[in-house]
Amino acid sequence: MDPEFWHQRWKNNQIGFHEPQANPSLVDNINALALVKNQRIFLPLCGKTLDIGWLLSQGYRVAGAELSALAIEQLFDELGVEPRVTKVGQLQHYQAEGLDIFGGDLFALTKETLGAVDAVYDRAALVALPEPMRVRYAQHLMAITAKAPQLLITFVYDQTVMPGPPFAVSDAEVTSHYAADYTLQQLQSKEVAGGLKGKCPAEEHVWLLQCK
Repeated sequence: MDPEFWHQRWKNNQIGFHEPQANPSLVDNINALALVKNQRIFLPLCGKTLDIGWLLSQGYRVAGAELSALAIEQLFDELGVEPRVTKVGQLQHYQAEGLDIFGGDLFALTKETLGAVDAVYDRAALVALPEPMRVRYAQHLMAITAKAPQLLITFVYDQTVMPGPPFAVSDAEVTSHYAADYTLQQLQSKEVAGGLKGKCPAEEHVWLLQCK
């Protein structure tokens, strides 16, 4: 997907994907990752999600990657924190206590730049990418996180009814991306209240991925 698509969405405040509270599926299922305080969670394509503030409030450290500088600036503004900003390769590194956000192309983020992470929380990355990019994304994510365990959220719906994003990602596709490297457990399956974007019926599936 053209990066300009996302830049325009943020510029025009077309961010219906931004939730006004911490995601209930994160709150309900975070314990499945068996993390302890001060461990580090990576959120790919994080936007300015309130999940970051919630995770910090629970005592975890957070790392994120986000294309839009506007989204990152709004994230820190809403957290009430002034980040230190440095350039790391092709990326901008926004840093504050317990929080590292890497601004720019996710595919330019390396394992060395990201640093060690204990888990991945993917609510908005896999489902944000069109199908041809998802294979590359899944491989890249595993490489930069050393196959850290994942809490993954997907949507299942009739893609012919509504174009993404968020895109429909079937259970079979999740298996195709990750089953060779992880054991997969579907923790939750629930209907999206009111339908996806109020337009079509959909289910939200919550997955736990643990390295074999």
